[in-house]
Amino acid sequence: MKVYVPMDSAAKALGADDVVLALLKAAEGRDIQIIRTGSRGMIWLEPLVEVEVDGQRHGFGPATPADAAAILEGTSALALGPVEDLDWMKRQTRLTFARCGVIDPLSLEDYSAHGGLKGLRRALTLTSQQMVDEVQTSGLRGRGGAGFPTGIKWQTVHDAGARQKYIVCNADEGDSGTFADRMIMEGDPFTLIEGMTIAGLAVGATRGYVYLRSEYPDAIHVMRQAVAIAREAGVLGADVLNSGRAFDMEIREGAGAYVCGEETSLLNSLEGKRGVVRAKPPLPALEGFLGRPTVVNNVISLATVPVIFERGAQYYADFGLGRSRGTVTLQIAGNVARGGLFETAFGVTLDEVVNDIGGGTASRRPVKAVQVGGPLGAYMPVSKFDTPIGYEEFDAKGGLIGHAGLVVFDDRADMLKMARFAMEFCAVESCGKCTPCRIGSVRGVETIDRIAQGDASAVPLLTDLCETMKDGSLCALGGFTPFPVMSALTHFPDDFATHKEAAE
Repeated sequence: MKVYVPMDSAAKALGADDVVLALLKAAEGRDIQIIRTGSRGMIWLEPLVEVEVDGQRHGFGPATPADAAAILEGTSALALGPVEDLDWMKRQTRLTFARCGVIDPLSLEDYSAHGGLKGLRRALTLTSQQMVDEVQTSGLRGRGGAGFPTGIKWQTVHDAGARQKYIVCNADEGDSGTFADRMIMEGDPFTLIEGMTIAGLAVGATRGYVYLRSEYPDAIHVMRQAVAIAREAGVLGADVLNSGRAFDMEIREGAGAYVCGEETSLLNSLEGKRGVVRAKPPLPALEGFLGRPTVVNNVISLATVPVIFERGAQYYADFGLGRSRGTVTLQIAGNVARGGLFETAFGVTLDEVVNDIGGGTASRRPVKAVQVGGPLGAYMPVSKFDTPIGYEEFDAKGGLIGHAGLVVFDDRADMLKMARFAMEFCAVESCGKCTPCRIGSVRGVETIDRIAQGDASAVPLLTDLCETMKDGSLCALGGFTPFPVMSALTHFPDDFATHKEAAE
């Protein structure tokens, strides 16, 4: 009997390791094999135990140690049926996350049996320019926040004249309500390694680095093991898959600064310097790590590259909406009934995600707003829930997709307090290099406090301050903080008026 239990951080936090111990105890000498996987992304069902029956995996969850014996006997009331037939799974378009929750994350054999390395093998038959063209044709854009076309970035590094170039993976996933990077690194690390290798071959880089946040110890552990396994198998090193071409990589651990999610601050930290934002130009694609041409891509961007090369650029480009091609990995969190990771083609509406897929609020109270794009994302009111998820479509409604994290709030949320939190967050996390961010965020907290005390004259001052921060900040930390602040003020004016009335 094969039994699958996630070793994903979320599942472990909910007791997966204890469930494994209980399963082993309940087995009582019978022939069972427990395989630790990544998570399927249905966090509300974790720990999710899957038992293989006639080649089909049946789910039980959320499991506790007390359920172990009944699960093995097939009599548990937690039975969900075949996992692939669950509505959550059937409705997805799983490309990047196709193997996550399915395979043993540290089995290269398992990875290969499920389509792994096919993309790399095909890439090795192409010229470097053909590889770059493939990514451009796919329409892949950065999944870390800015949505910049990945192919253009690769082309710039490809064309740069330098003896040494680098691939840097930004795994400093610090946005609230986001966990896609962690899930892929813990559940399917070889797809990230394969994507970085293809990127290196495409642009002429022989070295790569994953800058991984210190708050992800499990991901760090898995990624380091995966790199060692890939190197031993010849996927990495001086002779990638016996091609005569070189690419190797290593894992670097960050120190917990939110601003190091910004690419130039990350590069400074990677070089052993203080994590402060660099002025641009020069662009990292021309003068990046150690002053050399560098591709800086997000985890999900690079982890998506293998499927593009395996199935073809046009296959990937056929999914999506407008200029937002392919799939988006939605991370549904906050006050929501069914939180987790849901991969689907761009174009799904906010209403579908929050109320249909997510099942509305966990509190069963009315939804008031959803913040999309992390702590710097705009608060979208219910009146804008018809907005399809696409970069340009969100921009037109004053929002941003960012890393595609969604945090749901019910009607008890105080939006003035949420606006204040955004300014306070910026003040705490600012690297201090530019005045609009360093000083503006502190003044923002003070100004919102004045509004809370009934000073109506502070409202236009807050608006003016946000414009200054948006236009004058060096990076997205100060430049995007006005999104949550102004969206809260614009869409929920009653919350600001309520504080004024209370003060009076």
